[in-house]
Amino acid sequence: MNSREQVKIIMMREGLTAKKLAQILVEKTGKHYTQQSLLHKISLSSFRYDEVKTIADIFGYEITIDKKQM
Repeated sequence: MNSREQVKIIMMREGLTAKKLAQILVEKTGKHYTQQSLLHKISLSSFRYDEVKTIADIFGYEITIDKKQM
């Protein structure tokens, strides 16, 4: 699953729009996020790992890496 899918799943489960998610990220991180910047990151799947982890942490999700069964 790529970063785009992870963020979209969290947004869907939490009933968030890009605008609301941007507002929450600004409040929690103090960094500059806008609706447009998030939509751009979603369309390009260009979230950094730390951004996805921050989003997951804010809403009580965890990101796991599991070894494939061979």
